Amino acid sequence: MKLSLTSWSLPSCNLNEVAAISRALSIHAIDVGLFYRSALDKQQILNDPTSAAKYLSMLDIDIPNYYHLFGDDLASRNLSSLDSFNDNMVDLEKVLTFADAANVGSVFILPGVINQNQSREDAMNVSINSLKQMVALADGYKTTLCIEPHVHSYAESPKIVQQLVEETGIKLVLDYAHFVCLGYRQEEIDPLAKHAAHIHLRQAKMGELQTKFELGTINFPALFGQLRDVGYTGTMAIEPVHQTYMNTLYEDVITEIIALRDCYNEWKG
Repeated sequence: MKLSLTSWSLPSCNLNEVAAISRALSIHAIDVGLFYRSALDKQQILNDPTSAAKYLSMLDIDIPNYYHLFGDDLASRNLSSLDSFNDNMVDLEKVLTFADAANVGSVFILPGVINQNQSREDAMNVSINSLKQMVALADGYKTTLCIEPHVHSYAESPKIVQQLVEETGIKLVLDYAHFVCLGYRQEEIDPLAKHAAHIHLRQAKMGELQTKFELGTINFPALFGQLRDVGYTGTMAIEPVHQTYMNTLYEDVITEIIALRDCYNEWKG
């Protein structure tokens, strides 16, 4: 297993600066996305995927994952919306082409939210139909397509996520924090580890998506051991953030990054 640093953890840094910080911390990999000063150019990715990939190659650093949003926020063009499917499929083909050209190991999208006049089950059923076709499309590419179950999506329980994986074959970006903050025990989340293509690491506790390393309840040595035991050999991206989303504004991001890095390095010995 290897570490990475999410570029959106450092909102005031451009992508070259994020890469330099990752190297300085002996992490040597970054996850990229569409947020803050380090944002990639979405329109360039969709209009000229190969050219967008050349820009990433100039960073000369490993890029294990790209986070793509079809719309402008969690709700617009989400996977549970029937009206979004055709446009999302067109965009996904361009995104996968970009990821392959840039040698990005995986691409993650979000599972969808509960839209107007939907129940949780309605949202899941629409999303499942979309994901089945997206997984089929992604089979023709080197990069791995995955979703991240998250707070405010329809996929807020390990049980729902397990069903989603079984019905679609989709892989996961697994962030224990999204379940821990909703009150799930770590052992209830552990069975999802075998479906992970990528991991996000940040400390959390019930009611708080993010908290300081020493105040949270995630047992990271146990998490690392669970991943090893299910044969996970991929990347774990360190992801403390400074965002208004879920009030994740009050941790010293660099301190948290170093704490998580040191925790893993001490565990692996």
